[in-house]
Amino acid sequence: MTCMKKLYKQISVRGINWFLVLLSILLVLTLCSCGAQTPVNYVFDDLGRLVAINGTPQRIISLAPSNTEILFALGLGDKVVGVTNWCNYPPEALNKTKVGDYAMPDIEKIAALNPDLILAGYGNPIEVVYTLAGLGLTVFGIKTTDLNDLLNDIRRIGEITDKEQEAAALTSEMASNIKAVTDVTSQLEERPRVFYMLWYDPLWTAGSETFIHELIEKGGGVNICQNLTGYPIIELEYVLACDPEIIITSVWCYDWALNATELESTTARQTNRVFTCNDDLVQRPGPRLVKGLEWFAYFIHPEVFEEPED
Repeated sequence: MTCMKKLYKQISVRGINWFLVLLSILLVLTLCSCGAQTPVNYVFDDLGRLVAINGTPQRIISLAPSNTEILFALGLGDKVVGVTNWCNYPPEALNKTKVGDYAMPDIEKIAALNPDLILAGYGNPIEVVYTLAGLGLTVFGIKTTDLNDLLNDIRRIGEITDKEQEAAALTSEMASNIKAVTDVTSQLEERPRVFYMLWYDPLWTAGSETFIHELIEKGGGVNICQNLTGYPIIELEYVLACDPEIIITSVWCYDWALNATELESTTARQTNRVFTCNDDLVQRPGPRLVKGLEWFAYFIHPEVFEEPED
């Protein structure tokens, strides 16, 4: 009986030891498996969607020219595999695969490029965003309304692409350039009435809650359409009643604003203060929007600001 007890005890000890060995192996395999999993970062985009970013994106598609400019400015050009037909800056963007217009991108071509991040922007139909997301693709939406929002959007793109330091450096430089303008304009008493013209038939402008409105305000002017929001279509009579002292236009309607008899009575026309500059500097919420602010400040207050360098 004593021998049987000793044998049983030896077997029990050996069983426990084997169990502990197996348990250790399982724990190691589990830890290795967990360590090998791609970390997931959950971030809310500007569309209010909670987006899961799986690891560091390696294949990025931009659905807006402004997003393309941000990606390249952050040093992500080599990871951009697709852009829109309108993405023309920097020049390297012209060599990227085109996925259509940002209002009507080619869903099949986008999916075929196998992106792990798609940056959508203002002008992309929400149906496109949901369609792409429904295919299991990661879509992150950006919608910039003002300069501070732009700086935050750049930082967020830096966060989800592992370019936080580059984003911090870029936004710091942009903020410094913005401050160089506003330190001057905030002290000016004269604030001329400004009308910004996106198009003339019909008259299309920029109201409050837009970055163009902020360019006017920070540039030292008063937007005659500040009581309107977004990008409204307005009547000519409204413009004439406000009598803008300065008219800034899109390149496409500059000649009309210079010569149209409809605007002849405005102070802007009477004093030859109708201006335009590169549309991409003022209509794209990207890093170059700060250069657009410098142009607006020069148009509005040439007595203080020098003409910006290209």
